[in-house]
Amino acid sequence: MEIFIGLMTGTSLDGLDLAAVSFQPDDHQPKIQLHAATTIDLPAQLIQQLRQLCHQSEISIHMLGQCHSWLGDFYAESIHSFIEQFQLDRQQIKAIGSHGQTIRHCPPTTDNAHPFTLQIGDPARIAIKTGFTTVADFRSNDLAAGGQAAPLAPAFHQWLFHSPLQNRAVVNIGGISNLTLLTADPHQPVIGFDCGPGNLLMDHWCMQHLQQPYDKDGQWAASGDFNPQLLEQLLSEPYLQLPIPKSTGRELFNPQWLNQQLSQFSLLIENNPIAENDIQATLLEFTAITIAQSLKQHSSQTEQLFICGGGAYNSQLKKRLQHYLKDISVATTEQIGLSPDLVEAVAFAWLAQQRLQQQPSGLPSVTGAKAATIQGAVWLP
Repeated sequence: MEIFIGLMTGTSLDGLDLAAVSFQPDDHQPKIQLHAATTIDLPAQLIQQLRQLCHQSEISIHMLGQCHSWLGDFYAESIHSFIEQFQLDRQQIKAIGSHGQTIRHCPPTTDNAHPFTLQIGDPARIAIKTGFTTVADFRSNDLAAGGQAAPLAPAFHQWLFHSPLQNRAVVNIGGISNLTLLTADPHQPVIGFDCGPGNLLMDHWCMQHLQQPYDKDGQWAASGDFNPQLLEQLLSEPYLQLPIPKSTGRELFNPQWLNQQLSQFSLLIENNPIAENDIQATLLEFTAITIAQSLKQHSSQTEQLFICGGGAYNSQLKKRLQHYLKDISVATTEQIGLSPDLVEAVAFAWLAQQRLQQQPSGLPSVTGAKAATIQGAVWLP
């Protein structure tokens, strides 16, 4: 038995997800065997520095280098703790698949002649300090082939969640929301793209006003009412009108973007300020509508929508999604065999296996690359 360990820290910076998994042949059910999974909090000081790197347009090279090393060390230490906690057999561990922490994602656009994507968390340190082959840098090959280098998960979604009986969609609601469209017809190409903000803006607003990292179950948002005028302004963001393939991140949807939107809006309603919980309700509605509109525009035949990521646990967000998608069944990926908070970590374990087997996982129909690419680079211990 070969075990792969997947690591994921997303744009929400809400912790390091680890999953130890074995993969079965395609005709075997279930396709995955989950041996262990956990989430480990990142050190508060590291989170603070990572947020600075993500949010500031100009950053310190020294801080960038230090965080690259620090995060790599943290990943390695977390793997050791994970193996010990769940008593995993080191002899069975084939490789680590590490996404790293995205600091910048600047995909190809008409005014971006030199696109790049930057993930940190030194994979050499992971390999040397754990003694395991480590696969990382999953985006560069697709970018070099002219693609968006994002989203990365659709090939995994296709492998695990495709049904020949139903047209399905999978939406990962992390900091950013991204959608994978899986038609029942296996000959139809997979489509995947970033819809817009997921939890990122809501989490920021919640931390700023409640000093809480997220709005549990969307309760704060549910206590308010969304503002139609503010919602209309948010929905005028040009990214939302771009054709696919497309991808985005904190480079666009960040606290500065939100502050700018609120400043513009306050000029329109100077004598009638909007309540903080109404703003939270509007941000939640914004996330729900961008997902629903994306799904309707690109896959009108979808019968089921499955949610993964942290947004799967926001009951108010699920309620509003179902409101906008009345003819579609909305559930979490738990219903089809994998806990919503494990999907991305398991995906990177699978992507590591694909790399070692030299199988392509970059899909041109998703990213717009010239050809399918084998994703990831390999570091040996």
